[in-house]
Amino acid sequence: MAYDVWFPYLNLKIKNLPRIAFRLFGLDIYFYGIIIGLAIIFGMLVVVYKAKKSYQNEDEYIDFIFWAIIFGIIGARIYYILFSWDNYKFDLKKIFFIRQGGIAIYGAIIAAGLTAIFYCKKKNLDLKVFCDTCTYGLLTGQIIGRWGNFFNREAFGREANNFFAMRYLASKVNFYDEIKPIIIDNFKYIQVHPTFLYESVWNLFILIFLIWYEKRKKFDGEIFLLYLFFYAVGRFFIEGLRVDKLLLFSFPISQIVSVIIFIFAGIILIKKYFFADDKKIFKK
Repeated sequence: MAYDVWFPYLNLKIKNLPRIAFRLFGLDIYFYGIIIGLAIIFGMLVVVYKAKKSYQNEDEYIDFIFWAIIFGIIGARIYYILFSWDNYKFDLKKIFFIRQGGIAIYGAIIAAGLTAIFYCKKKNLDLKVFCDTCTYGLLTGQIIGRWGNFFNREAFGREANNFFAMRYLASKVNFYDEIKPIIIDNFKYIQVHPTFLYESVWNLFILIFLIWYEKRKKFDGEIFLLYLFFYAVGRFFIEGLRVDKLLLFSFPISQIVSVIIFIFAGIILIKKYFFADDKKIFKK
C-alpha cells in the first residue's frame, strides 16, 4: 500500500493527503489557503487579546491588521518574485497568478514592519509597545501557517534519515535532482527533512519563551527584538537544509536576511543590556 506521507521513525502514515479541500463556484479551494486564513485569524485574535489585556485600544490593532494583511501579501509576493525573476521575466502575467504559489515569509514580515512604522506614526502610537504586542500574533500565525506547506508538499529539505525524517510519495510531489528516490514495496518515495515542521516547532518554542519572559522584560521593544534574534537564528539553519532556496548571486537570500536581522537585533539588545543607562533601561 502506498502512503502520500510517511514518518517512518514516528510510525505515522497518511494514506491520502489532498491539496484541494473543496470546490466553490467552480474554484478549487486549497488547504494551503485555508490554513493561511486560519493563521491570520488566530494571529489576529492573539494580538487583540494581548492588547486588551494590557489596556490598549484593540480597535487600533484590528485596523492595523487589515492593512498589514494587504501589504504583507504584496510584500511576500514581491520578495519571492525578485529572487526568482527567471521564472517570470518572459511571462509577466504570471506575477499576478498568486494561486499558483510563490510567497515568502520574510517579504511579509518586512512589509508588515514598514506598515507598522507608518501606522504608528499616523496614529501617534508607541512603536515599541505596538511591535511587542504584535509579536505574539505574528508567531502564532507563523506556527499555524507553516502547515500549509505540508499540504502543498513544499518547503521540505534535502535527504534525511533522522528521527523526524519524512517520506513523500514521489509521484505526488515536485522534487529536485539532488534528492534520490527510494523504493519501498514497489513504490517510489523521497525521504527528506520536514523543514516546515522544524520552523513551526522552533516558532512555538520562541512563543513559549516570550510568554514566560514577558513579565521580566526590561524595556519596551525587547519582546520584538528577541523574536527577531531567535527567529533569525532558527531560520538560518533551517534554510540551510532546504532545497527550494531563493538565491541572490548563488547565496540563499533568506540566510542573508537572517544574518542581517540577527546582527541588527543583537546589536540593539547588547546596547540596551550592557551600555544603556540603567535607570532608563529598566524604565518602561
